[in-house]
Amino acid sequence: MKYPAVLSFSEILPQLAQFDAIIDVRSPAEFAEDHLPGAINCPVLDDAQRIQVGTMYKTISAFEAKKLGAAFVAKNIAQHIENQFLSYPQDWKPLVYCWRGGNRSGAMALIFARIGWPVTQLDGGYKTYRNHVNAELAVLPQKFNFNVLCGPTGSGKSRLLQVLASQGAQVLDLEKLAAHRGSVLGDLPAAPQPSQKRFESLLWELLIKFDPSRPIFVEAESKKVGKLRVPDLLMEKMRASPCTAVTLSITDRVALLMQDYPHFVADPGLLNTQLDFLTHLHGKEKIAHWHQLALTGKTSELVDELLRKHYDPGYLQSIRRNFVRLDQARSLSLPDISDETFQQAARQLNEAANSPLLA
Repeated sequence: MKYPAVLSFSEILPQLAQFDAIIDVRSPAEFAEDHLPGAINCPVLDDAQRIQVGTMYKTISAFEAKKLGAAFVAKNIAQHIENQFLSYPQDWKPLVYCWRGGNRSGAMALIFARIGWPVTQLDGGYKTYRNHVNAELAVLPQKFNFNVLCGPTGSGKSRLLQVLASQGAQVLDLEKLAAHRGSVLGDLPAAPQPSQKRFESLLWELLIKFDPSRPIFVEAESKKVGKLRVPDLLMEKMRASPCTAVTLSITDRVALLMQDYPHFVADPGLLNTQLDFLTHLHGKEKIAHWHQLALTGKTSELVDELLRKHYDPGYLQSIRRNFVRLDQARSLSLPDISDETFQQAARQLNEAANSPLLA
């Protein structure tokens, strides 16, 4: 084969795992928004250089912009080779891609090929990958059978998913992929949410690994998890799927939420900032009362009130409206929040979902 080889994404997909490296040469900002699975970022133009070249292209001329761009690209490729690839053997097999046109990836692929590496360039770049993900998410969820865990906030659904996954079950944890717990208090301070494109890439990457003959456990979610939207077909499939209704005492729900949201327990100011978003629903007087509970260390009392007066009423309305098989749901009552209870409950769920008589 002549190198650099230029192949379409449909040609590359079956052999994606066979490349020794998948190199995204786009700028760091483009890479952060989304990228191919397993890709590393070796930009041939950094963010500032890309803006500078683009501005020159529009305001001066394409020729002057290309000269400047070529100088940047040559320097950056040289640095990547020297700093990362100089020790690699002759049979090292990289895949290189950029955004769409191929100019940036083509420059790196040409140099790699001249060195003697069997390099492949993705024809059409990231955009062809993105089109593939969009097309797959419009059909892929239909192939699977989902078991939806329903239950009010704090009933242990997320923890059940974690234990199910540890036991080898197929789990689609949308909140984990979205880095958000799905409510006004759902932001994770140490983990900002990914972009919508990145969320969809992570979702596709997980779904293609699942076995359609086995059930997939998923938590009942709304159409949006934080700022991110769940793909339409997946949402439709989940809402039409069998449900398991998880119940837990209000005392244990409060205790579980205190364990799961330690950042709010430790920082009442952060908690109060988030509670302010509920003012339009509960009024300034109620929010001021909740602020005071947080500031005086009465977090358990605050969580109890939030469950009874905010989360539970909204949950009951939403779940019955959106999950059509809720009335036929299996019941799973958790007696406590011990590790043993969650392990036993997860085994029970997995056995029931995989039984031909109960699935």
